[in-house]
Amino acid sequence: MNNLIAKERTVTLDSREVAEMVGKQHSNLLRDIETYIQYLGQNSNLSSDEFFIESSYQAGTGKEYKCYQVTKKGCEFIAHKLTGQKGAIFTATYINKFHEMEQKLATSVLPTGVQAIKLVNQQVGMLVGEVESIQNRVSSLENNMTIDYAQQENLSTRARMKIVQALGGKDTPAYQKLSKKAFSLFWRDYKRYMNVASYKDTPVKEIDKAYKFIDNWVPTSELELMILGANSQMRMVKV
Repeated sequence: MNNLIAKERTVTLDSREVAEMVGKQHSNLLRDIETYIQYLGQNSNLSSDEFFIESSYQAGTGKEYKCYQVTKKGCEFIAHKLTGQKGAIFTATYINKFHEMEQKLATSVLPTGVQAIKLVNQQVGMLVGEVESIQNRVSSLENNMTIDYAQQENLSTRARMKIVQALGGKDTPAYQKLSKKAFSLFWRDYKRYMNVASYKDTPVKEIDKAYKFIDNWVPTSELELMILGANSQMRMVKV
């Protein structure tokens, strides 16, 4: 069983395999490793993670058990605790295993020229997708954004001036008698033309269309006759 793993370019051996290599019960090796970790923890300049990384494995029953991933430094640490033939064999074995794994990393983890190009293309594709997503969100916001308060005031003022002009001015009988009706008809026409419930709901992207409607608006024939009739009375009085 070879439980060598490469995580974030850190090559390790499973403590279960190390136990087989040194001829120990796994539980006994765990006890030794935890003792080493306690020793290392007493020195603030040393980090036990450089030697032993706590992990776990799942047994056939589905239950999880504790183990450690032993780094190359960790194997060296354990080797120093062994003597004679056992220590020599373990040292040679773990050195060979780490050497094999490091060679595999050098050829498989580091990308070849073609792999590098593919990797760059993938990353560029992801960036393009992110940019398109952002552009879509911006477009959605632009499509749904309505005019702000200043634009609302400007539009309302522009409309008021147009209606007053159609009535002949604020000092006319038509304004006194028909302004309410004229404003009501104007905003009815505006909402129908712009397809909004209120002029405040005017989309930002259609503000020019709104201004054009205001500039080109004329009263209905009925209202126009009423305006002429009201203002003609003023002229008759003056005469």
